[in-house]
Order: sequence, then structure tokens, then C-alpha cells
Amino acid sequence: MEGRQEILENRRKAEEYPESVETFTEMNLLPELTRGIFCHGFEKPSTIQQKAILPIIKGHDIIGQAQSGTGKTATFTIAALQIVDYSSKMCQVLILAPTRELAQQTQNVVLSLGDALNIICHACVGGTDLREDMVRLKNGVQVVVGTPGRVLDMLDAKKSLNSTNLKLFVLDEADEMLSRGFKGQIHEIFKFVPSHTQIALFSATMPIEILELTTKFMFDPKRILVKNDELTLEGIRQYYIGVEDERFKFETLCDLYETLTISASIIYVNSKRKADILQECLEKEDHTVSKMHGDMMQSERELVMREFRSGSSRVLITTDLLARGIDVQTVSLVVNYDLPITMENYIHRIGRSGRYGRKGVAINLVTNKDMVQLRLIEAHYNTQIEKMPPSLPSEAMTIE
Repeated sequence: MEGRQEILENRRKAEEYPESVETFTEMNLLPELTRGIFCHGFEKPSTIQQKAILPIIKGHDIIGQAQSGTGKTATFTIAALQIVDYSSKMCQVLILAPTRELAQQTQNVVLSLGDALNIICHACVGGTDLREDMVRLKNGVQVVVGTPGRVLDMLDAKKSLNSTNLKLFVLDEADEMLSRGFKGQIHEIFKFVPSHTQIALFSATMPIEILELTTKFMFDPKRILVKNDELTLEGIRQYYIGVEDERFKFETLCDLYETLTISASIIYVNSKRKADILQECLEKEDHTVSKMHGDMMQSERELVMREFRSGSSRVLITTDLLARGIDVQTVSLVVNYDLPITMENYIHRIGRSGRYGRKGVAINLVTNKDMVQLRLIEAHYNTQIEKMPPSLPSEAMTIE
């Protein structure tokens, strides 16, 4: 392990990159890529996109410190699509994500933005057919998006993923991956990354494990910071409902769904068992709901997400498995049935509504014991979470 002094020295080197480009047109991207960006619905780059796309294209190692909901998936996707050599079917970009759902969603963004470029992109995630992965990789792919376990298997045991021509390696949600215990796998994957490969690391926070990665595997990284007080999305109205005790949360939730007309909503809880119980209780009250957590089979999780995205299911109960990165455009309401255990996950959760400029509402069910945590969240993000009035303004009654 590197000494702390060396880690701090590396942090000093990773000064904030000053350059900022305010329009996609000024970035001088491939015409087909620019067309894909506008067709995808992007009009103006977000803060992280203005600051980070060009440095990645120019070949710098990057530490992008930004939360989900700030547009960072498109940041590294646009940069990756610009630097791919489309005459070659060798793997040139490898992107790692902490969950299967986020990896598959990132693959969809790559395919959408790169549609006119005929990009070949494959998702390597657990719970899918190993042989299919091996065949697809051997047939040639230009971009691989995956989870650490399956990607390492393809690199090491199965020898199906050739990293020799890797130009760019992106580690998304790095703080989350390292906290989930992927640290050993990530270090093993780095052994397959050629020394000439450019590294782009995106993280909400900068724990010591990430600083270790920068000293071991990155060259003079440029640090790009989106500050906490810029992260609470403007389009999200935030409220809390005070409940004296945990016992009264369920009744409050039922009252809430009778009051509001909602297109789609996500309810967050802090345990898999509570997700199971809450689903049972809501179904007994004739509410149609679905749930998703890490103990479910991959096929079940995919079915739940398909139904939720299509609108056949409009209420999804989940743990923090879906806190980061998942973008379902119809989600207009997020309910924190439990306040998140970690401060960072608050912005990840409420960012499921109001994604990148869309409108949304976040409602927190807060017991007397939770009030201190709620005030800490307000202070951390320099935001105000108002007490929910007895009757919401008319524009908030229908959340679409």
C-alpha cells in the first residue's frame, strides 16, 4: 500500500481542471455523434459534461467527483464514442459499474448516442449466460460495459476479453464499488489494463481507497469537481412528513397515494426484509406494486425493471440497489420510507425523479429520531427540505 504522504502528494497533483465548454457544438465532435447527442434529448452540456468531456478526449487521466443525476454517464460515453477507432472491432473502451442494472443502462446510453456510428457495445454482467458473453467478445466488440466479477472472469479465467488495445478504462461510481467489497476484483482487473491506457474515474466521494487507486494506476490525473451545493436538482421539490413513530409510516404512505396522482414512483427502504414486508402490506390494501433487491435472481430483476419502465408497474419498492444511476424517465415521485443510512445516498435517491432537468417530488417519512439526520442532510447539500403542507399546491397534486 502506498504511504499516506504519497497519496496526499497525488491529491495535490490532481488539481481541478479549469477548462469548460458551454455547448456540444464547440466540442468539435464527430457529426454522427453530435446528431446522436441531440436525438437523445440533450441540448446543453451539464456542468460535469462542460468540464470533463474534452479532457478525456484529449487523453488526460480524469477524476470526476460528481453525484448521479449530474449527467456523468453521458460525459464518459460521449468521450468514449469520440475516441473509438471504428475500423477496428477490438475492445477499446472498458466501463465498470457496481450493479447489473446500471451497467445495462450505460450500455443503452452507448448504443443510443452511438447509433449513427454503428458502435458495437456489449454488457458483461453476472446472472447471464457465460457462453453468450464469450461468443460476443470473440466476435469483436468496441466497448464493453460490465460489473467487476463478470469482467474479471472474461479477462482471466475465460480469456475471452482481450485488453491489449484498450484506450480508455472508466470506473463509474468508484466509491460505491469499493465500499461494496469489489476492491480486490478491481485491483485484479487493473493488472490486465495496459500501461498506455487512459483512466477515467468517477466518484461521489474521495475515500482513501480511491486515492490509493490514483497513486497506483493513474498518471497526473486532472480532478474535476461538481460541488455538493450544486447537486440538489432544481426541478425537485423536497418535503418531509413527520411521523411520531415507525409504526405510523405505513398509514401515512397509504394516505399519500390516495392524495396524489402519480405517473411512477420509487419507495426506498433500508433493508431487503422491509421491502418484502412493505410489498405484502401494500398489496393487502389493493395497491399494485413491485419490488427489487439484491437477493432476487437476475431474471426477476430484469423483468421488474422492464415492467416498471413500460408503465405496467407504477410503484417500485427497492433498497439502495437502485439508488445510483438508474434513469427511468417516468419517475416523478421518490418516497424515502427510511432516510438513507449514508448521506451521499440521499441525492442519489431523490435524483431518480427530476433527472437532469425534469420535474419531480421527493417526500421523506421522518420519525422524531430521524430529525437530526434530516437536518444534517440539509446542511450537507445546502438545501431546504420543507414540512409537507396539509394540502399541496395544485401543480404538485398531479405529479407527471
